[in-house]
Amino acid sequence: MRKLAACLVLGVWWIVSSAIPAEVLAATIKPVSPTASPAGFYAAAAEMPVYRLTGMIETGDAEKLRDILVRLQALAPAKSNVPLATIELSSLGGSLSEGIKIGQLLKSYRVVAVVRKQDLCLSACALALLGGTSVRAAPTYPHDCNVEVGGKVAFHNFFLDRSELRELTHDDPVASRLQGFADARGGAAMLIRYASEMGLPPAFVANLMARPVEEYQYIETIGEFLELNLCPIGVERPSLPMSHQAANICNNSLPAPVPVSSMLVGPIAAPQVRQYMLERVQDGLNAAKAKGRLADQLATWSVMRSREEVEKLYDDLRAAGVALPEIVGPTFEVAVNQGGRYRAACYVSLSPTDPDRYDVVLQGSRSLADATRQPPANARRLFLYDRRDVANRRPASLNRDLFSLEPRDDEEQKAPPLSSGRVPGRQDVARP
Repeated sequence: MRKLAACLVLGVWWIVSSAIPAEVLAATIKPVSPTASPAGFYAAAAEMPVYRLTGMIETGDAEKLRDILVRLQALAPAKSNVPLATIELSSLGGSLSEGIKIGQLLKSYRVVAVVRKQDLCLSACALALLGGTSVRAAPTYPHDCNVEVGGKVAFHNFFLDRSELRELTHDDPVASRLQGFADARGGAAMLIRYASEMGLPPAFVANLMARPVEEYQYIETIGEFLELNLCPIGVERPSLPMSHQAANICNNSLPAPVPVSSMLVGPIAAPQVRQYMLERVQDGLNAAKAKGRLADQLATWSVMRSREEVEKLYDDLRAAGVALPEIVGPTFEVAVNQGGRYRAACYVSLSPTDPDRYDVVLQGSRSLADATRQPPANARRLFLYDRRDVANRRPASLNRDLFSLEPRDDEEQKAPPLSSGRVPGRQDVARP
């Protein structure tokens, strides 16, 4: 296949490539000492080697990385469920196929990719980043997260390298068009296969290819991070009432999100939480006309009135796999407006001190059920936010030197005030 470029806008790519030799444009991959990483970013930085990839991504860069990873794996095989290495990415883009190959290598060798807050990772680099989402066993935030708040990550549609096209078909315009069509079709197929390998939603490629090549698609919102299996670094608990956070957890756990304006949240009194949840189990058994030991136990008033018996039965049922939330703090019932009537959708319990500790079960048509969608293992706090909330602002403008993306003083954007009411409003999560 002829060369496909996924870099900057077409005109800029021509200016850069014509002014600098190809061997200078190729990416550089160097080791980074753990002490060079931001303090506190990786508590376990010393556990694994850290590398840094900078410069334009060109043909041969994936092989350079493969050689490094093969040697690294031979010298220090990765521990079970622990990533082999961390690689920092800072690149304006480059070859589409090479960016995809790098992403496949990161996934295959379990390498975590990171974009630091001062760096840009655009186009082919952003595609490579999607492969570096390996997560260790029993992770804690922000282990193995990928984008520091302030780092700029953006995709845009690929385009053909017209210089090579002209060189090969300059005497035959028809052949030039046919070649361009075939290459574009091959590039689309490559993207579709890669998105499937990375577990990305089908709409990812469609949205990417529908954009003009000069239009960037930045990773900004909580929803975009979740859809791309990426994790922002520097996100704290939202400044929202616990009831609002419970509504967001419920909405993010449902098979399909609903408008937050259709939600109603009510607290469940702490002393009665377990009994209230057992009564919901009983309601489901009654609706199914179920018989048996469990139905008899729940129907026994002496059991349901004794706090000790209720707690024991609750713990036994959870241990047996019945969908009941772990009670870790304030607990809420979240209802959704369906046809003019509010019906229970979720039961959510949140820890008041740990933003990554909460539990949620869904209310099915007859019984309680486990959540349909799960939060990232290493960043459960993302479910505390509305999917539209901005986690990492896009740059206000792209400076001519292609590196300065800071907004001007008069463009400084302030976070809007939180909305009042019983459901979350859109807000900024963190600011660069």
